[in-house]
Amino acid sequence: MISSWRRRKASHRASKDQQRGENGDMEMELMIPNHFRCPISLDFMKDPVTLSTGITYDRESIEKWIESGNHTCPVTNQVFRSLEPIPNHTIRKMIQDWCVDNQSYGIERIPTPRIPVSSLEVSEILSKITTASKREDQIECLQLVAKIKALGKGSERDKRCIEANKAGSVLSAAFETFSTDKNNVEVLEEILSVLTLLSPLDEEAKSYLGSNTSLHCMVCFLNGGDLSRKRFAVLALKEAVSYDDQHDDQHRIEALAKIDGGLEALVKLIKEPICPTATKASLMVIYHMVKNSSFPNETIIERFVELGLVSLLLEILVDTEKSICERALGVLDGICSSDKGREKAYNNALSMPVLVKKILRVSDLATEFSVSILWKLCKNEKAEEGGALLVEALQVGAFQKLLLLIQVGCAEKTKEKATELLKLLNLHRDRLECIESMDFKDLKRPF
Repeated sequence: MISSWRRRKASHRASKDQQRGENGDMEMELMIPNHFRCPISLDFMKDPVTLSTGITYDRESIEKWIESGNHTCPVTNQVFRSLEPIPNHTIRKMIQDWCVDNQSYGIERIPTPRIPVSSLEVSEILSKITTASKREDQIECLQLVAKIKALGKGSERDKRCIEANKAGSVLSAAFETFSTDKNNVEVLEEILSVLTLLSPLDEEAKSYLGSNTSLHCMVCFLNGGDLSRKRFAVLALKEAVSYDDQHDDQHRIEALAKIDGGLEALVKLIKEPICPTATKASLMVIYHMVKNSSFPNETIIERFVELGLVSLLLEILVDTEKSICERALGVLDGICSSDKGREKAYNNALSMPVLVKKILRVSDLATEFSVSILWKLCKNEKAEEGGALLVEALQVGAFQKLLLLIQVGCAEKTKEKATELLKLLNLHRDRLECIESMDFKDLKRPF
C-alpha cells in the first residue's frame, strides 16, 4: 500500500513538472514581433500611426512626445515636416491578425481604434454654429452642438482638440444670442451641458456668459424645476463670476445680485442639494459675491444673512466632506466681515463648537478660514457682552487648539490672528478652569 501511494505521488509530481515545462515552452515560443512595439514605450501598439519620417508609433505615445514640445523624430532625430499622425492601417491589421492567431496564449484582439477628431473638422462645426446662431436657427444649432458634445466625450485627446479651437467662446456666444428668447430652452440647455465639459473656460467665454441676458437666463434655469438645467446653470454661473479682471467681476456680481430670485436660488441649492457638484458650485458663486473687495458688498451680505445662510452653513459644517467644508467656511468668513453677519453668528449656538472643531482637523485651508472667522468674531465682540464669546471659546478648547496650531506651523497671517486670539482668550482664563476638553489622539497634523 505504501509503495502504491509513493507511485501515485511521484506520478502527480511528474505531471505537474511536465505542465510547468509546457507553459514555459509556450511563454518562450510567444514572442511579440519588434515592429508591433512602439519605439517610445516599447509596448504593444494599439493605435499605430506613421509620421512624416516614416516611423510608426503608438498614437498615445507620439502625441505625448509632441505635446511635450518635441518636434523631432525619437528614432531618426529628423525634424517632422508635419505633426499630423497618419493611421497605419496595414500594421494595425497585421497586429489584429497576430492577436487572433495567438488567442490560445490568452492574447485578446485589439479593437479597431476610433479615428480621432481633427482641428479642421472641429473648426468647421464651430463655424456652422456661429452662422446658425446668427440666423437664430435653433434646430440646426442644436444638432451641431450635439456633435461637439459627442466628439468631446470621445477621448481626452479629442477634448483638448475642441478646447484648442476656442469651442468655449463660440458656444458661450451662441448661448448669449439664444438667451434673449425663453423658447430656446432646448438648445440653451445643450450648450450649457457642453460648456460644463469644457471647464475651465477662457476669459472670452466668461465675458459672454457674464452678459445680462446670459445671467438672466441662467437664473431662470436655477428657479426652474428641471434638475439637470439647475446643475448646468450653476456650473456655468460659477465660470461667469470667476473673472480675472476685477472691474468686470464687480460688474457681473452687481448684475447678478440685481436679478430677482438669483440669490434665493443659490441658497436653495445649498438648502435642498441636488448633487455635491452643484452644491460646491453654488458655494463658489456666493463666495465670489461676498469676498469681492473691489466694491462695497454689505448689501449683498445682508441679503444672504436675511435668507438664513449663516445658520445653514453652520448646520452643513457639522458633518460634511472636505471640499464642501472648505467652501462653506470661505463663505462664512466673507459674511463675518459685516456687522449683521457677525451678529447672526454670535447668536448661533453652533458657531464656537463647529469653528474650533475644524481647526487642524480638515485641511490647512479650512484651518485658515476657521481661525479668520474666530478672529473676526472675538475681536469685534461688543463690550456689553462681557467677553461671553471668549469664555465659550475657552470652554470648547480654543486655547489648546490655537497653541497647538502655532507649534505645528501655519501661514504667517493665520499665525498672527492665532496669536492675537490667544492674547484675548488669556484675559478670561481666570473665569474658567482650563481643562483638556478635546481629544487629540486622532488629530491630523500636517507633518
